[in-house]
Amino acid sequence: MLRGPQGTLFGRNATSGVVNFRTATPDLGEFGASGEFEYGNYNSIKAKAMVNLPIGETMGFRLAGTYLNRDGYTLNTFDGSHLDGRDLYAVRGSLRWEPSDNTTVDLMGYYFRENDDRLRSQKQQCQRDPTGVLGCLNTRLDYDHPNVNGNFFYVLTSREFFAARGLPTAFALGSIYGTDVFSGVVNPADPRVVNTASPATYFAEEYIGQLRIEHEFDNGISVSLAGNYQHVRVDSSQDTYLAIPNRAGFTPGLTALQLTAAGVGALPTYLRPVANALIPGGAAGVLCTSQPEETGTGAYGGHSVCGTTPLNFDRSNQEQSAWSAEMIVSSDFDGPFNFLLGGIYASQHLTENSYYVNTFAIDYLSGILGAFTALTNPASAGGPLPPSYLATPFFRNNTEDFTLDSYGIFGEAYYNLTDTLKVTLGLRYNDDQKAISARSTTASFLAPHGGTSAFASPFVGSFDADPATPGNQLFQNRSVSFSEWTGRAVLDWQVTPDNLLYLSYSRGYKSGGINPPLQPIFAVPDSFLPEFINAFEIGSKNQFGDLQLNLTAFYYQYQDLQLSRIVARTAVNDNVDANIYGFEAEAIIRPSRELAINLGFSYLNTEVSSDKFIANPRDFGGGRSDAVIIKDITNGANCAVASTSGSVAGVNGFVNTANNLINTINAPGNPLTTAATGLQPGAGLRPTAPFPSDSGIASTGAFSLCAILANLAPSALGTAFGGIQVFTSGIPVNIRGNQLPQAPHYKASMGVQYTIETAGGVSVVPRFDLTYTGDSYGSIFTSSVNSVDGYAQANAQIQVNGPDDRWFARAFVQNIFNSNAVTGQYVTDQSQGLPTNIFTLDPRRYGIAVGFHF
Repeated sequence: MLRGPQGTLFGRNATSGVVNFRTATPDLGEFGASGEFEYGNYNSIKAKAMVNLPIGETMGFRLAGTYLNRDGYTLNTFDGSHLDGRDLYAVRGSLRWEPSDNTTVDLMGYYFRENDDRLRSQKQQCQRDPTGVLGCLNTRLDYDHPNVNGNFFYVLTSREFFAARGLPTAFALGSIYGTDVFSGVVNPADPRVVNTASPATYFAEEYIGQLRIEHEFDNGISVSLAGNYQHVRVDSSQDTYLAIPNRAGFTPGLTALQLTAAGVGALPTYLRPVANALIPGGAAGVLCTSQPEETGTGAYGGHSVCGTTPLNFDRSNQEQSAWSAEMIVSSDFDGPFNFLLGGIYASQHLTENSYYVNTFAIDYLSGILGAFTALTNPASAGGPLPPSYLATPFFRNNTEDFTLDSYGIFGEAYYNLTDTLKVTLGLRYNDDQKAISARSTTASFLAPHGGTSAFASPFVGSFDADPATPGNQLFQNRSVSFSEWTGRAVLDWQVTPDNLLYLSYSRGYKSGGINPPLQPIFAVPDSFLPEFINAFEIGSKNQFGDLQLNLTAFYYQYQDLQLSRIVARTAVNDNVDANIYGFEAEAIIRPSRELAINLGFSYLNTEVSSDKFIANPRDFGGGRSDAVIIKDITNGANCAVASTSGSVAGVNGFVNTANNLINTINAPGNPLTTAATGLQPGAGLRPTAPFPSDSGIASTGAFSLCAILANLAPSALGTAFGGIQVFTSGIPVNIRGNQLPQAPHYKASMGVQYTIETAGGVSVVPRFDLTYTGDSYGSIFTSSVNSVDGYAQANAQIQVNGPDDRWFARAFVQNIFNSNAVTGQYVTDQSQGLPTNIFTLDPRRYGIAVGFHF
């Protein structure tokens, strides 16, 4: 492991260090084999094996493999099954050929496959918001579910939205002010217990091929050529909330749909295909939800999964290939000067990267709006609505094509100033070209057959469609390029044969990139900037008799550090400046031949070093009492309305007046008209209301329409209330001085083992390890709700080794105290209600293992 930028040494550029894995190569001298079998709780079976086979005098072949199969750690109370299990294996074959004493050819092939129910997120926590405007509040993480009345797929099936769109409210699934479908649904107070009707699936497959040729010339020059090809495919799906919503909340709308489709009521021609696709057994029967599939037609194209409970699930799939070629020329001269010179070209091609969000409510929304829209669609007049008109009834963020072409030229020069003093100078030039074709679609209510959909683009942000292909929304095409010089300088002083001091400076670079496309209602930069680092390090490596001691202190100065956050169900990147400093100490003590003790300690301080204003997704009001956080009933997004004069009464009065205008469109004296907005009177929007006293939110909240508030703010109405400003992406707050996420101040480790030699060459080795990770934050916003408490983990084992280590038997226990400590977290976005996904330590594991080696 190498700390800090390493771009002048090998490979692609890096800013934070390199972990260099080198697989074992064939031994040309003799036959060998080894194996290990482990069995533990959770029916865990793990096996590893290797065989080494010499072929003649110049060639050798090595075959290695691993296998893991275990039950899941997480109990699903819905059916008593266990989730988050593993079923995977990997095989690696290596061939080495030495046609001469100074030429080596290495060829390696690798295959990995996993097919199980691994969970991408283990559990969700939430301080429930009774208003529904946020979904989850901002003080703590409880074992509760978000109030999903304000979520995208429930707000758009509400009576209030239907009324504003002039649709019969009898078909609405609920009200934004009513009881939401997760009210009273228990979230078990155990990170390893969930309740879900949606199975978790995980599939991954990887191929790697490598070729490396190295030749050492007689003049001290070595040349190596290396090529690598990789193909990766990953596809996973799981319940979005790991919980089952209450079906009773949908009953009125489902009953109205079924009766109307059956001919008891108006418009049966247009609603019959919706009912047939979603509730084929009637309002009290099964509910069908669209599968996350590529045609974009979902349940209306015959691609559905049905059950007695409403389903909410997502799917993430990706397929990509990459190859690289690298050449390195290095020297091994007897004199004071040596060098390394290299070049690399890398190409990556991503052909599929999609994230789907599927839920019965989105299917229902798409069908109802599509059916009523079809009334004005000339292509469907006079007959039943073909199912193919109802398209893309789910969210999909899709990258169809991403390419990366990168090349770098790098080198280092080494000069021994004296027998004990060495200087290293390195330089690198890197060039990166990136291009992407991507789209983001949400509930496009009609497939394009020559007509228009009045409900698509203006209200949920779906992009216009290619009129030739149903469900085929236009792709956005963007490209960026970056190039940069970087380098490093190192001074090594070999004070004694057992003591080394070193001092280094390096500058690193990580190329920028392109943020995924989002619906137009969300404002994020199209691209993000390159990341730069100036890294300073001083350290020493020492051997003092029975004590090995390594000490390091470092200071990192980041410019435009890339940080990720979730917006509109999609990860986007921001840039911030940050300073990081700390030190590390590692020691191995051998008081006797039998006893060995290892100790480790590190301290880390991180902070954002310059002004950076970003809206906190948990608190779009920015901590201001003169602000109102709005949940937009047309898209499920949040915005914020603030007073420019600091008037709490003024900003609340403005929102309340605006909501009354929306409710009474076309009323005498009302500046809002149906012709201008496309809305209808009767939305029934209520006044602003405070959040609970323990919410951590100083603002009030309300349901409304952000676009209308933004249009009214600069008018006489806004002036009358003391001046109003609307923040469509929330009120930004300055994060300068905040700690970086996933950066604990302290880490410590300790291990001790004792070797007991017995007769016949058998040894018994007990060992104990203890690690501690300090407090950290899961977000750049360093409030208590984002804190991750420090935790400790203890492991122990005892191993019996046979003569000459030909065999062994081991008993082990990991996480002795069965700690469920949270190791990481991230908050989702506003359209999902802001629940927090958490990750914990693996539970206590114990078992036995046996193995051999010859």
